[in-house]
Amino acid sequence: MRAPDAFPDSDEHTPLIDRDANATTRPCPPAVAAVMAALSLGNPSSSHPRGQQARRALAQARQQVAHALGVQPTQVAFTSGATESNHLALLGALRRQQQGSHAGPRRRILLSAVEHAGFLALARRMQGQGVRVELLPVTPEGVVDLAAAERAMGEDVALISVMAANNETGALMPLAELAALAHAHGALLHSDATQLPGKHRLSFPDSRADLWSLSAHKLHGPKGVGALVMKAGLDWPAVLPGRQERGRRGGTENLPGIAGFGAACEWLSRQGDASLEALQSLRDRLEQQLLAQRPDMHIVSRGTARLANTSCVRFGTLPAEAVLRRLAEAGVCASSGAACQSGGFQPSHVQLALGATPEEARASLRFSLSRDNTADEIDRAAALILRAVQDSEPAALPPATPEPGAPVEPVDSLPALGLDLDRLSGATTQQQAAFLDGGLKLHAALSHQGQ
Repeated sequence: MRAPDAFPDSDEHTPLIDRDANATTRPCPPAVAAVMAALSLGNPSSSHPRGQQARRALAQARQQVAHALGVQPTQVAFTSGATESNHLALLGALRRQQQGSHAGPRRRILLSAVEHAGFLALARRMQGQGVRVELLPVTPEGVVDLAAAERAMGEDVALISVMAANNETGALMPLAELAALAHAHGALLHSDATQLPGKHRLSFPDSRADLWSLSAHKLHGPKGVGALVMKAGLDWPAVLPGRQERGRRGGTENLPGIAGFGAACEWLSRQGDASLEALQSLRDRLEQQLLAQRPDMHIVSRGTARLANTSCVRFGTLPAEAVLRRLAEAGVCASSGAACQSGGFQPSHVQLALGATPEEARASLRFSLSRDNTADEIDRAAALILRAVQDSEPAALPPATPEPGAPVEPVDSLPALGLDLDRLSGATTQQQAAFLDGGLKLHAALSHQGQ
């Protein structure tokens, strides 16, 4: 018999194999039930019975989140997600230096070079407002260089912000050491800990950090809700003033989302360390099966501690875009170390920070597992990944001709894209030109020769 809080069987709306848990996770049944139950509740700020009922639901969810993190409920401020929490942390740290006993010339922020792109965008905006932002380098394994961080520290630093684990590589960061460094100079340590829950042992106190950012949808909760977790006794300015969240974040609370967040945290807490070991076993199983057939596969950050669920790999400089397209057609959800932007398939800033070339960065594939993956899915995924890689390699692609009037890129530009023209020597100039943007992909209008 299926456990009442187990994931339901897949249906026609569920991908065959979901391997992209670092992007989002499927809400667990207790979270879904909690969201539905809270939809009809009142406003927690109201004094009438419906408001009091809502306030009790809010307090229960806060207790559930706090228990999972090893903190007191008063240390948890609910937000719309980790992006908002990151902004509140950075802006609050700067504002904190401008008032009260903390006032001083601290206008410098240190971020790791592999932070989330949205956080780096905020930092760039702050630079235009008189804040000095410096990026801390990482080692080739993707871990923040502690020696470089120590050299960068000074009495003008207000905040060090380093994610607890990288979303692309899974590499875990030395938060306790960074906290000691920050505190020795009177600064604060903030960490975007979004990727930790459900993928690594979770303890806010053990990290020694002052602030954590979280998103519920990364831990089998609903989207649109998260938290900023603060060290006990830390006085924090209101960046978004209001009565809610102890004056730390104004606006009516998203009670259904918060209830689902709390239920997901309680559900994760019940899973225990055994589930983490099982998750890592599945990740290792996948990597071993891929390496057995493709010993040329490179595993990014393999030489350092990683999240139990994350495997970032590349097959030479074979562009990830082509492999991902074939995986999607086969029903496998995965991701890339690159970002699809209007200008094309851009190399990931994370991979570049690790020392990868642009071609290697575009080749990075990320497979991230969740609690609802099975050994059978891993075996099927491994076979489909190997097939997708094989079918994406130059020798496997059929010759093609463009439709009349289709733009043709000069063949002279192809070597710069990392393509081996010797392997395409039997093709015509137009056929060679179909392999554009380093993607080893056929133009949508191309068809097999002779058709």
